[in-house]
Amino acid sequence: MIIGVPKEVKVHEYRVGLTPESVRELAALGHRVLVQHDAGIGIGATDADYTAAGGEAVAGAEEIFRQADLIVKVKELLAQERARLRAGQALFTYLHLAADAGQTRDLVKSGVVAIAYETVTSPSGRLPLLAPMSEVAGRMAVQVAAHFLERAHGGRGVLLAGATGVAPGRVLIFGAGVVGSNAALIALGMGAEVVVLSNAAAPLERLQAELGPRLRTGISTPQAIAAELRDADAVIATAMVPGGLAPKLVTRAMLATMKQGAVMVDVSIDQGGCFETSRPTTHADPVFTVDGVIHYCVANMPGAVPRTSTYALNHATLPFVKQLADRGVVRALMEDGHLRNGLNICRGAVTQREVAQARGYPYVEALRALGAQD
Repeated sequence: MIIGVPKEVKVHEYRVGLTPESVRELAALGHRVLVQHDAGIGIGATDADYTAAGGEAVAGAEEIFRQADLIVKVKELLAQERARLRAGQALFTYLHLAADAGQTRDLVKSGVVAIAYETVTSPSGRLPLLAPMSEVAGRMAVQVAAHFLERAHGGRGVLLAGATGVAPGRVLIFGAGVVGSNAALIALGMGAEVVVLSNAAAPLERLQAELGPRLRTGISTPQAIAAELRDADAVIATAMVPGGLAPKLVTRAMLATMKQGAVMVDVSIDQGGCFETSRPTTHADPVFTVDGVIHYCVANMPGAVPRTSTYALNHATLPFVKQLADRGVVRALMEDGHLRNGLNICRGAVTQREVAQARGYPYVEALRALGAQD
C-alpha cells in the first residue's frame, strides 16, 4: 500500500503522522511511505532520517494526496487539504467532526473513507488513540493555567503553589478521565488546592484512591459547578462525549460570579467546548477575555510539545496503521470491530451516530456502509 504523510498545516502544529521509526516498520513490511518535505522537522526528524528508514521524501502535499491510498495525519484536514482528497482514499487522523460542519460536509462529498483516532476503541471500552494526547493535554493544561494566572499575562497574579503564609491557588477540574486525572496529578504536584467534579462517582473514587486526601472531589451538578466556580483561580474543562459534542457546563452568566483574572482552559474545545463563551484559538493567539475571565481554547494543545506528542501518539496508532496497510482498509475495518468504531465517514455515508446527530445526516451502520463498497 502507498501511505502518505503530509506536513501539518494548522497554525503552530508541529506534530507529524509517522515518525522515522514507524516508517521503518512499515517499509520493512513492503509498503511505500511518502513523506512530505520537512514534515518531521518539528520533532527533529529530517528528510534524510525518513529516507534512511525506507521512506520517500516528496516535495509537496499535492503529490502525497495524488498518490497515497492511505493518508496518515495528526490533525483534521483544513479546507485546502480537503480539496485534494479523492474518492476511495482512506484517511486516518483526529477528526472531531461533531463540532465541524465544514469538514463533515467536505469529507462526505469527497467519497473518502475517514477513520477518526478519537473514536477507535479497545476491548476494555477505552479510547486508546485519544489517551496519549489526553495525557499530554491534561499535563499541559495546568502549566498553561499557571502561566496565564501571572499578572504580566493578564491573570490574577496568583502562584498555584502559594507561599509561606499565603494560601495556594485553587484549581477546579471538570471530568475525571485521562485528561482530568493528569491535570489533577500535575496541579497537586505544583502544590495547588484541587477540586475535581464528575457526573459519575466511580472515576472520582478511583482518582481519590490514586491521588490521596489532598484531592477534593464532587458530583458535577449545576449547583456544585456554580459554587466551585466562585472560589476557583483556574478552571480546566475536560468533559467529553466520545464522537459527540462536549457538554456545556459553564454559562455566560456564571462568569460574573468568578474572580477577575481567573483562567479557564477548555481542553474540550475541539469537540465544541465546555464553556458557553468558548471559541477555538491558536498557539499564535491563544487567549481572549470575557467578563474579566481569561479563556484559553487552543484546539491542538499537544502540538506545542510535538516531539513528546508525536512519539506518544505513534506508539498507539502504528499497530492500526499496520492493520490497514497489511489487510487493506475495507478488510481491516470489517474484521476489527474496535478499529471499525473509528470509521466516521465511508464514501458519502456518515457511520458515526453522534456525528450524524450533531450534523444532521442520516446514520448508516458501519458494516452496512463497508459491505456496500466491498
